[in-house]
Amino acid sequence: MLRQDGYQEVHGSAQRAAEILTVLQDDSPGQREQVIAVLRAHGEPEPIEITDADMAELRRAARQLREVFTATDTAEAAARLNGLLSAHARPPRLTTHGGVTGWHVHVDSRDDALWGEWFLTSSCLALSLLLAQRQAPPAGICASPSCGKPFVNTGRGTSRRFCSPACGTRERVAAHRGRPNSQYDSGA
Repeated sequence: MLRQDGYQEVHGSAQRAAEILTVLQDDSPGQREQVIAVLRAHGEPEPIEITDADMAELRRAARQLREVFTATDTAEAAARLNGLLSAHARPPRLTTHGGVTGWHVHVDSRDDALWGEWFLTSSCLALSLLLAQRQAPPAGICASPSCGKPFVNTGRGTSRRFCSPACGTRERVAAHRGRPNSQYDSGA
């Protein structure tokens, strides 16, 4: 979870959480393959085998984790993270997965923890570290009604409202077009 590159690893773990939440938002076909693709893209070693039971656990974990992404302020996000960590995390431990990876921190029960436990605890750890660093909510849900995609807040500025510049621009253009132009609509 936390390797030599510190922030990048934390941000990557939080981003992985957002991407898996996006995949698991609904019950669309091909979710298992999409989750595996996200895990591969984030460096999970092969073989990546996810059973039906694992998918059910990942969905449960995603529902719980989504509560962090929907928090409206820092205190609410912290409270939700603390609740999840208290209920699911174990004391931090260092591991190399038997020498396969560099040293990093885990808060799940063991190196071969179930996918749902690992996903929930590693995501909560990453999001907690981002919250502590930013002193702001670590994540959000896109405010665009046509999107709703989870995203990770980065940087020290104000928290984002949209998952991407494209969604923000689309909503600003729609709001602009939806407003009457007072010069022509004033009835004069």
